[in-house]
Amino acid sequence: RYAYLRKLNKELILDSIANILTFGGFFLIEIILGILAITKVYYWVYSNLSLPHLDINWATIIACVLLADFAYYWEHRTMHRIGIGWATHTVHHSSPHFNMSVAYRFGPLDAIMPIVFSLPIVMLGFDPILVLLSEVFVQVFQTLLHTEIIGKLIKPIEQVFNTPSHHRVHHGSNKQYWDKNYAGILIIWDRILGTFEPEEEKVIYGISEPLNSVNPIKVFFHGLTRLNRKLGQVEGVKNKMLVFIKPPDWMPKENEKK
Repeated sequence: RYAYLRKLNKELILDSIANILTFGGFFLIEIILGILAITKVYYWVYSNLSLPHLDINWATIIACVLLADFAYYWEHRTMHRIGIGWATHTVHHSSPHFNMSVAYRFGPLDAIMPIVFSLPIVMLGFDPILVLLSEVFVQVFQTLLHTEIIGKLIKPIEQVFNTPSHHRVHHGSNKQYWDKNYAGILIIWDRILGTFEPEEEKVIYGISEPLNSVNPIKVFFHGLTRLNRKLGQVEGVKNKMLVFIKPPDWMPKENEKK
């Protein structure tokens, strides 16, 4: 498509390669964490802390997907609004392009946050494997949203579901698009919880502090590197701890004065 539009260039190709390589690093971490989480933590919670176990049928499958989608909304929102979350999730947003390869652009800690938000679903009695597959379904659905080819869809779909238009907004560096449209499958979560923004102004992709690199190692670790640099600028143990849980743009008042 880019070649047809005469927009294909070296930087775009290298950016796409970097995206796939970050997915490779993420996948290795995900396998290790997946084995530990599913075989150990999830099943321990399922066996010791959950409500009576639910049978797997169409009703529980649909319910689990909806719960996984709602959990994803909160997980995604948290990753944008706390320092340690953004330090890893910023990788996904740092590309100045928006295509399907960007869907596979992950940070090194992106596999950890979902565990925290998935455990409550396991505690409700849903089988851990069903929970995992529901999470995968929510993620795979979003792969299709990373495109500029598809414009706005018919209004009923745009009202209920996450669409390419809604997700383009989420990847915008335009200030009115910051921290909007966190949805996985259903955009209704954003509409209900006040984080919805329609696509109006042309979307400028990327982050407020551009990365300007296609080096896959720098791409993969730049968020953690910036977090570490920020920790070095902040004085006091308490403030350093707050850097991890406060919004990404937070700084202590004494630093602001400087």
